[in-house]
Amino acid sequence: MSRAEKAVELKRRNNCCQAVLLAFADKLPPLDENILRQIGSGFGSGMGCMEATCGALCGACMAAGMLNNTGRPTAMLSRMILNDFQEKCGATICKDLKGISTGKVLCSCDDCVKNAVLALESVIGT
Repeated sequence: MSRAEKAVELKRRNNCCQAVLLAFADKLPPLDENILRQIGSGFGSGMGCMEATCGALCGACMAAGMLNNTGRPTAMLSRMILNDFQEKCGATICKDLKGISTGKVLCSCDDCVKNAVLALESVIGT
């Protein structure tokens, strides 16, 4: 099972941010899964449950900060993740992705989680 597929499975029992973080749990020592769940707990349904920045995208940027050994600033990696995610999903804001205002879903939560993991993998090389 790929890390992206694992994240989608993890989404069944966690919010989008937690699912992305937990998909990288094996790479984020010494943080155990309970700590990762706590870190990502405030990012469900868009940052702060306000349908703001997608939680999966937030999780990918958090993980990038912990995994960054590229020699490049994490902010640069986060921008790369964001750009990749936006290209694949059509937006970065949860309410836009879910089509709350328009009625047109741009990207499902499962696909957001998958695309966030793939974007992170593309910049950190795992």
